[in-house]
Amino acid sequence: MISICCSIVKHQNVLARVHGRLFSQNWGLLQKEQSQNHENIVPGPRPLTELSEDELVMKETVKKLAVEQIGPYVRKMEKEGQIQQSVLDMLFQNGIMGIEISEKFGGSGCNFMTSILAVEEISKVDPSVAILVDIQNTLVNSVITKLGTEEQRNKYLPKLATNTASSFCLTEPTSGSDAFALKTIAKKDGSDYIINGTKMWISNSDIAGIFLVMANVNPAAGYKGITCFIVERDTPGLTIGKKESKLGLCASGTCVVNFDNVRVPEKSILGEVGKGYRIAAGFLNEGRVGIAAQMLGIAQGCFDATLPYTLERSQFGKSIFSFQSMQHQIAQVATQIECARLLTYNAARLVESGQPFLKQASMAKYFAAEVAQMTTIKCIDWMGGVGFSKDFIQEKFYRDCKIGSIYEGTTNMQLNTIAKQIEKEYSK
Repeated sequence: MISICCSIVKHQNVLARVHGRLFSQNWGLLQKEQSQNHENIVPGPRPLTELSEDELVMKETVKKLAVEQIGPYVRKMEKEGQIQQSVLDMLFQNGIMGIEISEKFGGSGCNFMTSILAVEEISKVDPSVAILVDIQNTLVNSVITKLGTEEQRNKYLPKLATNTASSFCLTEPTSGSDAFALKTIAKKDGSDYIINGTKMWISNSDIAGIFLVMANVNPAAGYKGITCFIVERDTPGLTIGKKESKLGLCASGTCVVNFDNVRVPEKSILGEVGKGYRIAAGFLNEGRVGIAAQMLGIAQGCFDATLPYTLERSQFGKSIFSFQSMQHQIAQVATQIECARLLTYNAARLVESGQPFLKQASMAKYFAAEVAQMTTIKCIDWMGGVGFSKDFIQEKFYRDCKIGSIYEGTTNMQLNTIAKQIEKEYSK
């Protein structure tokens, strides 16, 4: 069985402190259920959808929190264009913003799969909140944990786990898919670097307190001059522009971030000088599994919200679900969602087992984004006229999922990556 970062006992204690009786009840039921289910299992490879007890408990806990503490504010947050403070506080208080961060830094000490499950469950309720959780866990926390110095980990991981949101600053007005064409520069000045440039489409930047910033310390060296810096929000010269007015994910703040002679010490460099391109390329691959989970959650959430209506809505004297043409459509969509889940879970397991996952991450993101769009369109069709109304959640899922084929690598970029990997496999 695949090993995980947090032991069952340790995780039980962590969640018990947070959820009290809820955890105890869930834990007892899960132990009993899994004991019954496992009695007749023959040892061997496990299904991709089989979760460890830790993962299953966390999944159910996040699901309950999402429904009860995010669900009531979804429309309010979308209208106001920001994540409600109580929701943000809840995420930190329950360890959801530091899932893989070690307990010694205040995190939950869990594995990558747990982060993916959390993103999926939250996306079923509000994808805007899910992208905050995704970027925090699969990008920023991960980079600092794996590449940060001891001083950087001691300083930033406790904040990221308990009270500080973060952003990953890569995209610029002239560098989107061609990310390494960025123009932001960091000029050496004594023991400091002075950063100048503009980043755009930066998710979570409205509330982030910590930014990972890609800047070029040696433009003449091209992409090999790109370096990653940790920059705090209150650093003089760092300013946040107005929020973009977007089609979807409206509660997630997406802003321009300006750097005007932002002075940072040399010790703020994350990783090695000139190796920022590796961070951008390598860790974004993990992030793409998170986006696949977000798209999977959107598809499943929309499907779950729609199926009861097809069973209740009556036309020509019977439920619309009972028509064979409807049943075929529903069966096809359910199958596509399950395929997206298997691709996403497989990529996640590859990540945490240390195996190559570049092709699988791109496949998962590409396919899950396509499935989310197809599912939300079909669900609106099944709802009929009411599906076109903002009185129902289907139209929001439809708008929220469109970004899946654009951010963290467009669909065309994912297809390029997949094709390159296939070419390598068949050229050996």
